[in-house]
Order: sequence, then structure tokens, then C-alpha cells
Amino acid sequence: MRKRSPKNGNGSSSLLGRVNSPADLKKLSVEQLPKLADEVRQLIVKVVSVTGGHLASSLGATDLIIALHYVLDSPKDKIIWDVGHQAYAHKILTGRKDNFHTLRQLGGVSGFPNSEESEHDIFTVGHSSTSISSALGLAAARDLKGGKEKVVAVIGDASLSSGMAFEALNHTGHLKKDLMVILNDNEMFISPPIGALSKYLNRVITAPIYNRVRKDVESLLKKVPKLGTPAVRAAHKLEEGLKNLLVPGILFEEMGFRYFGPISAHDIGLLTTTINNIKDLGEPVLLHVMSKKGKGYAPAEKAPSHFHSAAPFVVSTGAAKPSLAGRSFSKAFGEKMADLAEKDE
Repeated sequence: MRKRSPKNGNGSSSLLGRVNSPADLKKLSVEQLPKLADEVRQLIVKVVSVTGGHLASSLGATDLIIALHYVLDSPKDKIIWDVGHQAYAHKILTGRKDNFHTLRQLGGVSGFPNSEESEHDIFTVGHSSTSISSALGLAAARDLKGGKEKVVAVIGDASLSSGMAFEALNHTGHLKKDLMVILNDNEMFISPPIGALSKYLNRVITAPIYNRVRKDVESLLKKVPKLGTPAVRAAHKLEEGLKNLLVPGILFEEMGFRYFGPISAHDIGLLTTTINNIKDLGEPVLLHVMSKKGKGYAPAEKAPSHFHSAAPFVVSTGAAKPSLAGRSFSKAFGEKMADLAEKDE
């Protein structure tokens, strides 16, 4: 009787079975990438159900990670992750697929980017808000050396609320470096967000048309005989009013970035096209993508906060498995800190 080939995991008939590096990924068509994303998510769910780990955020970032590696040339092009627990799919696509079952185990694959683990992990990072600063340093060094590689910082909406991130945005806009920031906005921090920045991003989501209008107006005016170039110059004088009308707050543009978005972080075709179109603009750009935390695994979509950092669970139901380890490190640490606080005001 003929043995059937596996249909998922690392089996030869699966797309993921054929991808061991970003170079392998580029051999696929764009139309095949959503299926690959499904297989990557299945592997993440399978492993994290055993080892525990940051599940919901990693599932939400999977399509974006595939699109980045499809368009860019890592590790020549530098992708900086912030926060690193979104990067499980990145690890799977950069040579760690076969060892991914050792996630967060002694001697196994780290739960965060680790520069000693792979040349694709540019920095060893966890939490948080350091990606834009790090990316700006790489971009400045690249320019001093006369390099041409792309530098991309991927940052979540929670990490963007840090002062360090805003310092880096401000510095990047001042230096006008060729740098791409991707804001992966899942409208969630670990839990539902509060604060002024969250409200600002929600307003931006409702007004995504500024870049389209700006481009269409320029194109139209340039086609007018003898009037085109002067009209474009006049239009630029009106640009501040246009931006204020169409983009509430215009925060990123005022900080020196060309703002694009928001677009879906789960439309891989749109992501690859957009990233490819803006990667060579030669100036600071910010791409705002909207992702769903827990994407592709129903229990995590319904309870993204619970599955932000998940203990081992039953895949079919999402229910937690009985713990065999006693107290977690976090619980033991918290209890000890409380004991010390009782003794020392």
C-alpha cells in the first residue's frame, strides 16, 4: 500500500516543507503565500500548545512577516523586531523551522530575537520600544559606508507609546534617513489600550485617503499643458490644509515621515505590493498596518489577552492544560517581592 505524504507541518507536500530560508520563500508565487501563512500558523499553534509562549501577537504578525521576507533580502536588508515576541514566523522562515518545537526550552529556540541564534536576528531584544532607534543607527552606519541595504523597524502600537520610540521618530525625521517603520496596529496592547495615542490611531484608521488624494491631484495637474509644474508648486503650498482636512493630527507627517495606510496586515498581496512600492523612496516612511491579534486560531481571536502569553493548552478547545510545574517564575517572583515589601517599606 502506498504511503501518503503529509499534508502539513514539515511534510514535502506542504508549502512550509519547501521553505527553509527567505530564498526558498521567493520561489513561491504571491498567490501561494496565504496557504503558507496558514501552515506557519498551524505550526505556531501546535508548538506553543506544548511549550507555552506568545501566541496571539505572533499569529497576528504572520502575514506581515511573510510579506517582508518575500520583498526584502534578509539578512542583507535589516529587519528589526519590536517587540520580539511577534517574530515566531520570522524564526520559522529563517532556518529554525525544524527546531521550532524546542521554543523556550533549555538549549532550544529563544522566545525572542537572538543575534547568537541567527544572522537574521539583528539584535537580541525582548521588551520594548527600541526598534526605531536601533534601525536609525543602522541606517546612519549604512550611509557612512555607502551601502544600499534597506532598514525596516517593525513596532507594535503598544511599543509606539514609549518616549524612546518618539525620540527616535523625531531624530529620524530630522536626519531624513532612508528608513521604513512599520506600525503593526492590532488595536490591543497586552489588553485593550487606553490613552491619547490609541485614540489618535483610531482616528487615523477612519481617514486613510490622504495619500491617494495627494498622488491623484499631482498626477492630474502635471498633465495640464503649461500649467502643470507651477500648479504642482501651488498645490504643495496648500498641502498642509489638505493634510489637516484628511488626516486627523498628521502626527507622522509632521515628524518628517511619509505616511502610508492604514492597510490590512492580512492581505499578503497588498502588503507585498505596498512594501515593494515604498521601499525605494529614499526617505523616512511609515506604513500603518492593521492586524488581528490571534488571527487564524479561533480561541485566540476570541480571547487575545488570555493568549498573549499562553500556558500550554489543548489545541481543539484552547483550554489550559493542567500545570505540572507548580508556580510559574513570574508568580514566584511576585510573591517574593510582596514578602520583601512587607518587611521593608
